[in-house]
Amino acid sequence: MNGPLIVQSDKTLLLEVDHERADACRRAIASFAELERAPEHIHTYRVTPLGLWNARAAGHDAEQVVDALVEFSRYPVPHALLVDVAETMARYGRLTLSKHPVHGLVLTTTDRPVLEEILRSKKVQPLVGARIDPDTVAVHPSERGQIKQTLLKLGWPAEDLAGYVDGEAHAIDLAEDGWALRPYQRQAVENFWHGGSGVVVLPCGAGKTLVGAGAMAEAKATTLILVTNTVSARQWKHELVKRTSLTEDEIGEYSGTKKEIRPVTIATYQVLTTRRKGIYPHLELFDSRDWGLILYDEVHLLPAPVFKFTADLQARRRLGLTATLVREDGRESDVFSLIGPKRFDAPWKEIEAQGYIAPADCVEVRVDLTDSERLAYATAEAEEKYRFCATTATKRKVTEAIVRKFAGQQILVIGQYIDQLDELGEHLDAPVIKGETSNAQREKLFDAFREGEISVLVVSKVANFSIDLPEATVAIQVSGTFGSRQEEAQRLGRVLRPKADGHQAHFYSVVARDTIDQDFAAHRQRFLAEQGYAYRIVDADSLLAE
Repeated sequence: MNGPLIVQSDKTLLLEVDHERADACRRAIASFAELERAPEHIHTYRVTPLGLWNARAAGHDAEQVVDALVEFSRYPVPHALLVDVAETMARYGRLTLSKHPVHGLVLTTTDRPVLEEILRSKKVQPLVGARIDPDTVAVHPSERGQIKQTLLKLGWPAEDLAGYVDGEAHAIDLAEDGWALRPYQRQAVENFWHGGSGVVVLPCGAGKTLVGAGAMAEAKATTLILVTNTVSARQWKHELVKRTSLTEDEIGEYSGTKKEIRPVTIATYQVLTTRRKGIYPHLELFDSRDWGLILYDEVHLLPAPVFKFTADLQARRRLGLTATLVREDGRESDVFSLIGPKRFDAPWKEIEAQGYIAPADCVEVRVDLTDSERLAYATAEAEEKYRFCATTATKRKVTEAIVRKFAGQQILVIGQYIDQLDELGEHLDAPVIKGETSNAQREKLFDAFREGEISVLVVSKVANFSIDLPEATVAIQVSGTFGSRQEEAQRLGRVLRPKADGHQAHFYSVVARDTIDQDFAAHRQRFLAEQGYAYRIVDADSLLAE
């Protein structure tokens, strides 16, 4: 019975990290359990209904979940919990949405009491029409998204088998000359296509764009791609021109600067959510063509207004791409209902083992505040505290030491406070990219960094999302927005891209000891621990002495 896992009746799982079977256990439970806390020795996971339904949709059954818990548990697993897991997973798919030859969209059940129960709900009543037979009720097609959200909240997630409109046909093929989709990318495309819509979870740097391109080649239809920012939009365009039969002229950019609508249109979240006098003028982009496929890049950042609109797009195929299903606003259930359940996930460690992502070494360097800084920190106003400890002068010395240590490699210094970054740029004699840097200047510096003309680049938060800096081998984080997990994933993704020479990637987080900076850091590491990365903690003094 000597397993690494302790399964508690409140559905929390405690994983002993130093156990020799901890890695195998983590892989087995990753598909259905969500990591909550990850300090050094014991990691806490929680089993939630949404996690179980996502697992069910991705093709895992209750038996696999129960087997994993029983196999790795150190003590007998509470029987009630196993029953509960089986019952929760069995709730998925008892209600299905489908197309009826006469009545159009209908909700059908395999378990009549469930239908009776939900039809009594005041929230469901306005969404459904006539009762067609004891097990079937009509649903207005425009309520397809709404009813899925409502049923999920009631604890009966409906499986959507109502099919999709094909949209306007447009020839798209992958141009696989000298490269091919990797096995896991092909699997992700197949799972998505088979499911019709949903989310593919892949680590940054594992080639999510190619999964998108693969899905487009399956759909062979006009495609709307939603991305986080303009730089990211240009990268998508660049990749699609390179990897598919599409030409520059077939791909439009719909952003703050351009408004092109073409067979394949790449739009930014920002432009879609721009409001004028309380209305969103650009949301009609969704109706401007008969799209056959809608791709959501970084779906965990999808802004709330786009959800509202996605509810009306249920007849179109939707593919969400992301490195994490964790949303800081807790709206994971809306991703599940409106874009679709998880169709594929591959833990970072497994892709790394196949050699597709450079193995990363994550180090947290703890620095001490000087006595005068500690006094100032102690008396600072609450909202100033983070800024104070995040920008301590000691961090500069440590950063300089790390840069010296890796001299000659491509190094990124990432932070949040502009004055801190300007000062670092000055001391390291490195260019700084911040919010006010023009897109053209940004691209110029990125290119110089890619070509190796610049070896150290200091970037503010703008670099967080989808900016391809392929050859950074070292990232040093000096301050970050209040510890969001997605941000950590994104930052690590910057450095984890496969290196041409098989170099190991290094990720340094420089943190002020005994301050809220350290608490935020703990919050961020949770995500990396979830993905199986070890975080080493070293003292600034030992690093400076090297």
